[in-house]
Amino acid sequence: MTAPAAVDARELLAGLSLFDGLSATEVSALLALTTRKRLRARQVLCRRGDPSGQLHGVLSGRLRVISEGEDGREAILNLIDPGDVIGEISLFDAQPRSATVEALEPTELLTLHRRDLLPFLHRNPRVTLKLAAVLARRVRALSEVAQDALLLSIPGRLAKKLLSLSRSYGVETPAGLKIDLKLPQHELGELVGATRESVNKTLRAWVDSGAIEVQRGFITIVDADELDQAARVIVS
Repeated sequence: MTAPAAVDARELLAGLSLFDGLSATEVSALLALTTRKRLRARQVLCRRGDPSGQLHGVLSGRLRVISEGEDGREAILNLIDPGDVIGEISLFDAQPRSATVEALEPTELLTLHRRDLLPFLHRNPRVTLKLAAVLARRVRALSEVAQDALLLSIPGRLAKKLLSLSRSYGVETPAGLKIDLKLPQHELGELVGATRESVNKTLRAWVDSGAIEVQRGFITIVDADELDQAARVIVS
């Protein structure tokens, strides 16, 4: 798997839509408020219920966001790559973490604490408005996930997820668009709310039809149109 490209701390802050439009001086002032944190592979950044109050930007590595049920089962909610940010909600409500975040590989984070960022937001109200827009997009994304769970079949949800992963991690190959991210079938199932067995059955059907290829755990999309059609089928 190709490691996600690391990003520079200044570039990370300046490139975020949240801080778009800040002057070089303002970015420097913001950067001065940050600290850095390194995580080992499989090290937990935070657990659901932990105190919050930090915004983390990913400089290098990759994280996964996990929902943990009362029965101990886990479901992957999202993958976080370099240039992405987590923890925006805690900047407003300072409530306990709503999910567990774990490093998939060695990861370096740029961290802003709520106590340091709030005065900056007061001085830069346009950043506060952009933060509200970011949160609105998160709410829309969660609504879409809930709607998919109600309306789409397992093949539909899986097709939609594979197409989404191909846009983020796709690498062109002679066979098609390879998703350069190795996810075990049980983790794919967690991403779409399905069992490993259901995912395996669906993937095998697509391999047989020629829509995808699976080699050494990596999925290559050969016929995106077939997956796109599957992603549009509404459960009757």
